[in-house]
Amino acid sequence: MRNVTITLDNETAAQAKVHAAERGMSLSRYIGEVLRRELRSGDIYDAAYRSWRAGKAFPLAGPAQPYPRREEAYDRSVLRRR
Repeated sequence: MRNVTITLDNETAAQAKVHAAERGMSLSRYIGEVLRRELRSGDIYDAAYRSWRAGKAFPLAGPAQPYPRREEAYDRSVLRRR
């Protein structure tokens, strides 16, 4: 374990103390847990992104087709009043 010194404004320090007390932790331990959780979630996201990027592209099925016209895309006879 390493000791570090951090500087917090009064409002942030007060809120952090309340959150730590609600969880039955010291302020130091609470801040350590928050940092650990934040850093771990970033690592998990980065690993998932790298895994996704490493995957091979999949071929699209069938020949290329033109996009539908606007009228076709928004033709919703179900929504028309009769």
